[in-house]
Amino acid sequence: MSLSAFAALPAFSALPDGARLWLLALVQPTDAAVLAPEMEALMARWRHKGVQYQGAWTLLENRILAVVEPTLAATPSGCAIDGMLRGVNQLASRLGLALEDPQAVLVRLKDDIRAIPRADLEARLAEGTLDGATPVLDLALLTLGDLREGRLERPLASTWIGRKYKIQAPAMTGA
Repeated sequence: MSLSAFAALPAFSALPDGARLWLLALVQPTDAAVLAPEMEALMARWRHKGVQYQGAWTLLENRILAVVEPTLAATPSGCAIDGMLRGVNQLASRLGLALEDPQAVLVRLKDDIRAIPRADLEARLAEGTLDGATPVLDLALLTLGDLREGRLERPLASTWIGRKYKIQAPAMTGA
């Protein structure tokens, strides 16, 4: 998805850049229409201790569920967040969908998003499946502004993986 596409996410157009963001990856591509009734209901009933949250959601690349809420960035509630995440897990289960392990690393290989278990990273780097230019999808973004600014996808060399395994960015060749 291009940077301009992230900047223009219609589901989030009225929300500020500082709104809190959660990203969860589905194991298989899914149509947003499959999720819509359940996600709309979850967002409508998302409340804790009398506070009604103003959550919004969208599905990125048919794989990544993005949930945004504007007030939780300033006044976080762990119980409210846990409740929303529990609700997402329950609706995924009801719909026969599975969520990726949140510890897995999502990468783009040949126009497909793949989840790589962290325990397999070193082997994948050694065999050349992954390198410094491999696009990594960062599901740990914290704000809607991070998503709008195109921080979801970065070359592996510029992520924590590159730092941990001392992977350099590929050399630029000039014409």
